[in-house]
Amino acid sequence: MQSKIKSFFRPCFSSTSRSQALDPPLPLLDNSSDEEDFTREPEIAIVYTRRAPNTDSVVKNVLDSGSQSAVSNSKKVSNKKRKYAQFHLDLGQSDFLLHTCKTCGFKFAPGDEEDTKVHKEFHKSYTHGIQFKGWRNERVIDSHSLEHGRVILVLNDDPPAHIKKVEEVIKMMEMELGDGWIFHKHCKVYLYISSQRVAGCLVAEPINKAYRLVSNSDQKDDVTTTVTEVKKSTPTTLQFGSISLQREIIKKVKHKKELNDNLLGSIICEKDEVAAICGVRAIWVTPSNRRKHIATHLLNATRKSFISGVILEHSELAFSQPTNAGKLLASNYTKTKSFLVYKTNS
Repeated sequence: MQSKIKSFFRPCFSSTSRSQALDPPLPLLDNSSDEEDFTREPEIAIVYTRRAPNTDSVVKNVLDSGSQSAVSNSKKVSNKKRKYAQFHLDLGQSDFLLHTCKTCGFKFAPGDEEDTKVHKEFHKSYTHGIQFKGWRNERVIDSHSLEHGRVILVLNDDPPAHIKKVEEVIKMMEMELGDGWIFHKHCKVYLYISSQRVAGCLVAEPINKAYRLVSNSDQKDDVTTTVTEVKKSTPTTLQFGSISLQREIIKKVKHKKELNDNLLGSIICEKDEVAAICGVRAIWVTPSNRRKHIATHLLNATRKSFISGVILEHSELAFSQPTNAGKLLASNYTKTKSFLVYKTNS
């Protein structure tokens, strides 16, 4: 009886209810959230990782200006070296573009690295002499009497390298003595070599006649102004407590002194010509080697070697139209103020 009662109250399931019972209910979704999910792009997380360097793919390019750049994996690395430029203000200077060196006369642009480098090399060659490492076959003259150098002779038929070195020295001489007249193919060139540099040069040529210089060629006595220091007889005493200091006042006095050599001024020669053999066309010594008797050594070598087997006397040398310094040198070397002078043919 009990079983009949339970069967009577047992629920009946339809097809729809059965499917609902088997499948769990789905959650309710909002319409607005559904639209946003379909229109919005999905977010993708991007992660960057550094690739290991590849040394085989690095290319180095060295430019002419000295800057370097490295390209690795299509990535350019710039040069971190700084460049500095020198600027100048144009305030009406006479030598704004080109500056002239007072010592060597070379003109260069201030601030330009190339010009400054060239001027430095030229200035050293002008003041100390052109660099000379020596030749295999040198015509050395009078090397035993020289302690710190040697004199070599260069002739017209010597190798081209010797002639080229002579022409380089002649260009230095022309800056001070004038260009276009110092050297020609019949000249004999004497070079004084010291410390692997050409410290002096003498150019001699054969001549036929010369004229004797008049000793009193200057009409007016030349004077020079010298400065002497004169101490004051009454010193000044400075007192600092128990310490007393005595000070002497030095006054500079300028006075004129007459020159005894009487060589400065115009050149006046006698009318009668004199037979001559050797003419000193030009003689020049670098500024840093002057007052070292280099010109005297060059003149001695010229007298001993100008004519083979014959040593000329001091008074037999003739000089081209000399400058003031040249007249002093010729007078001191020949021991006379009436030395021989000749006219050069350019």
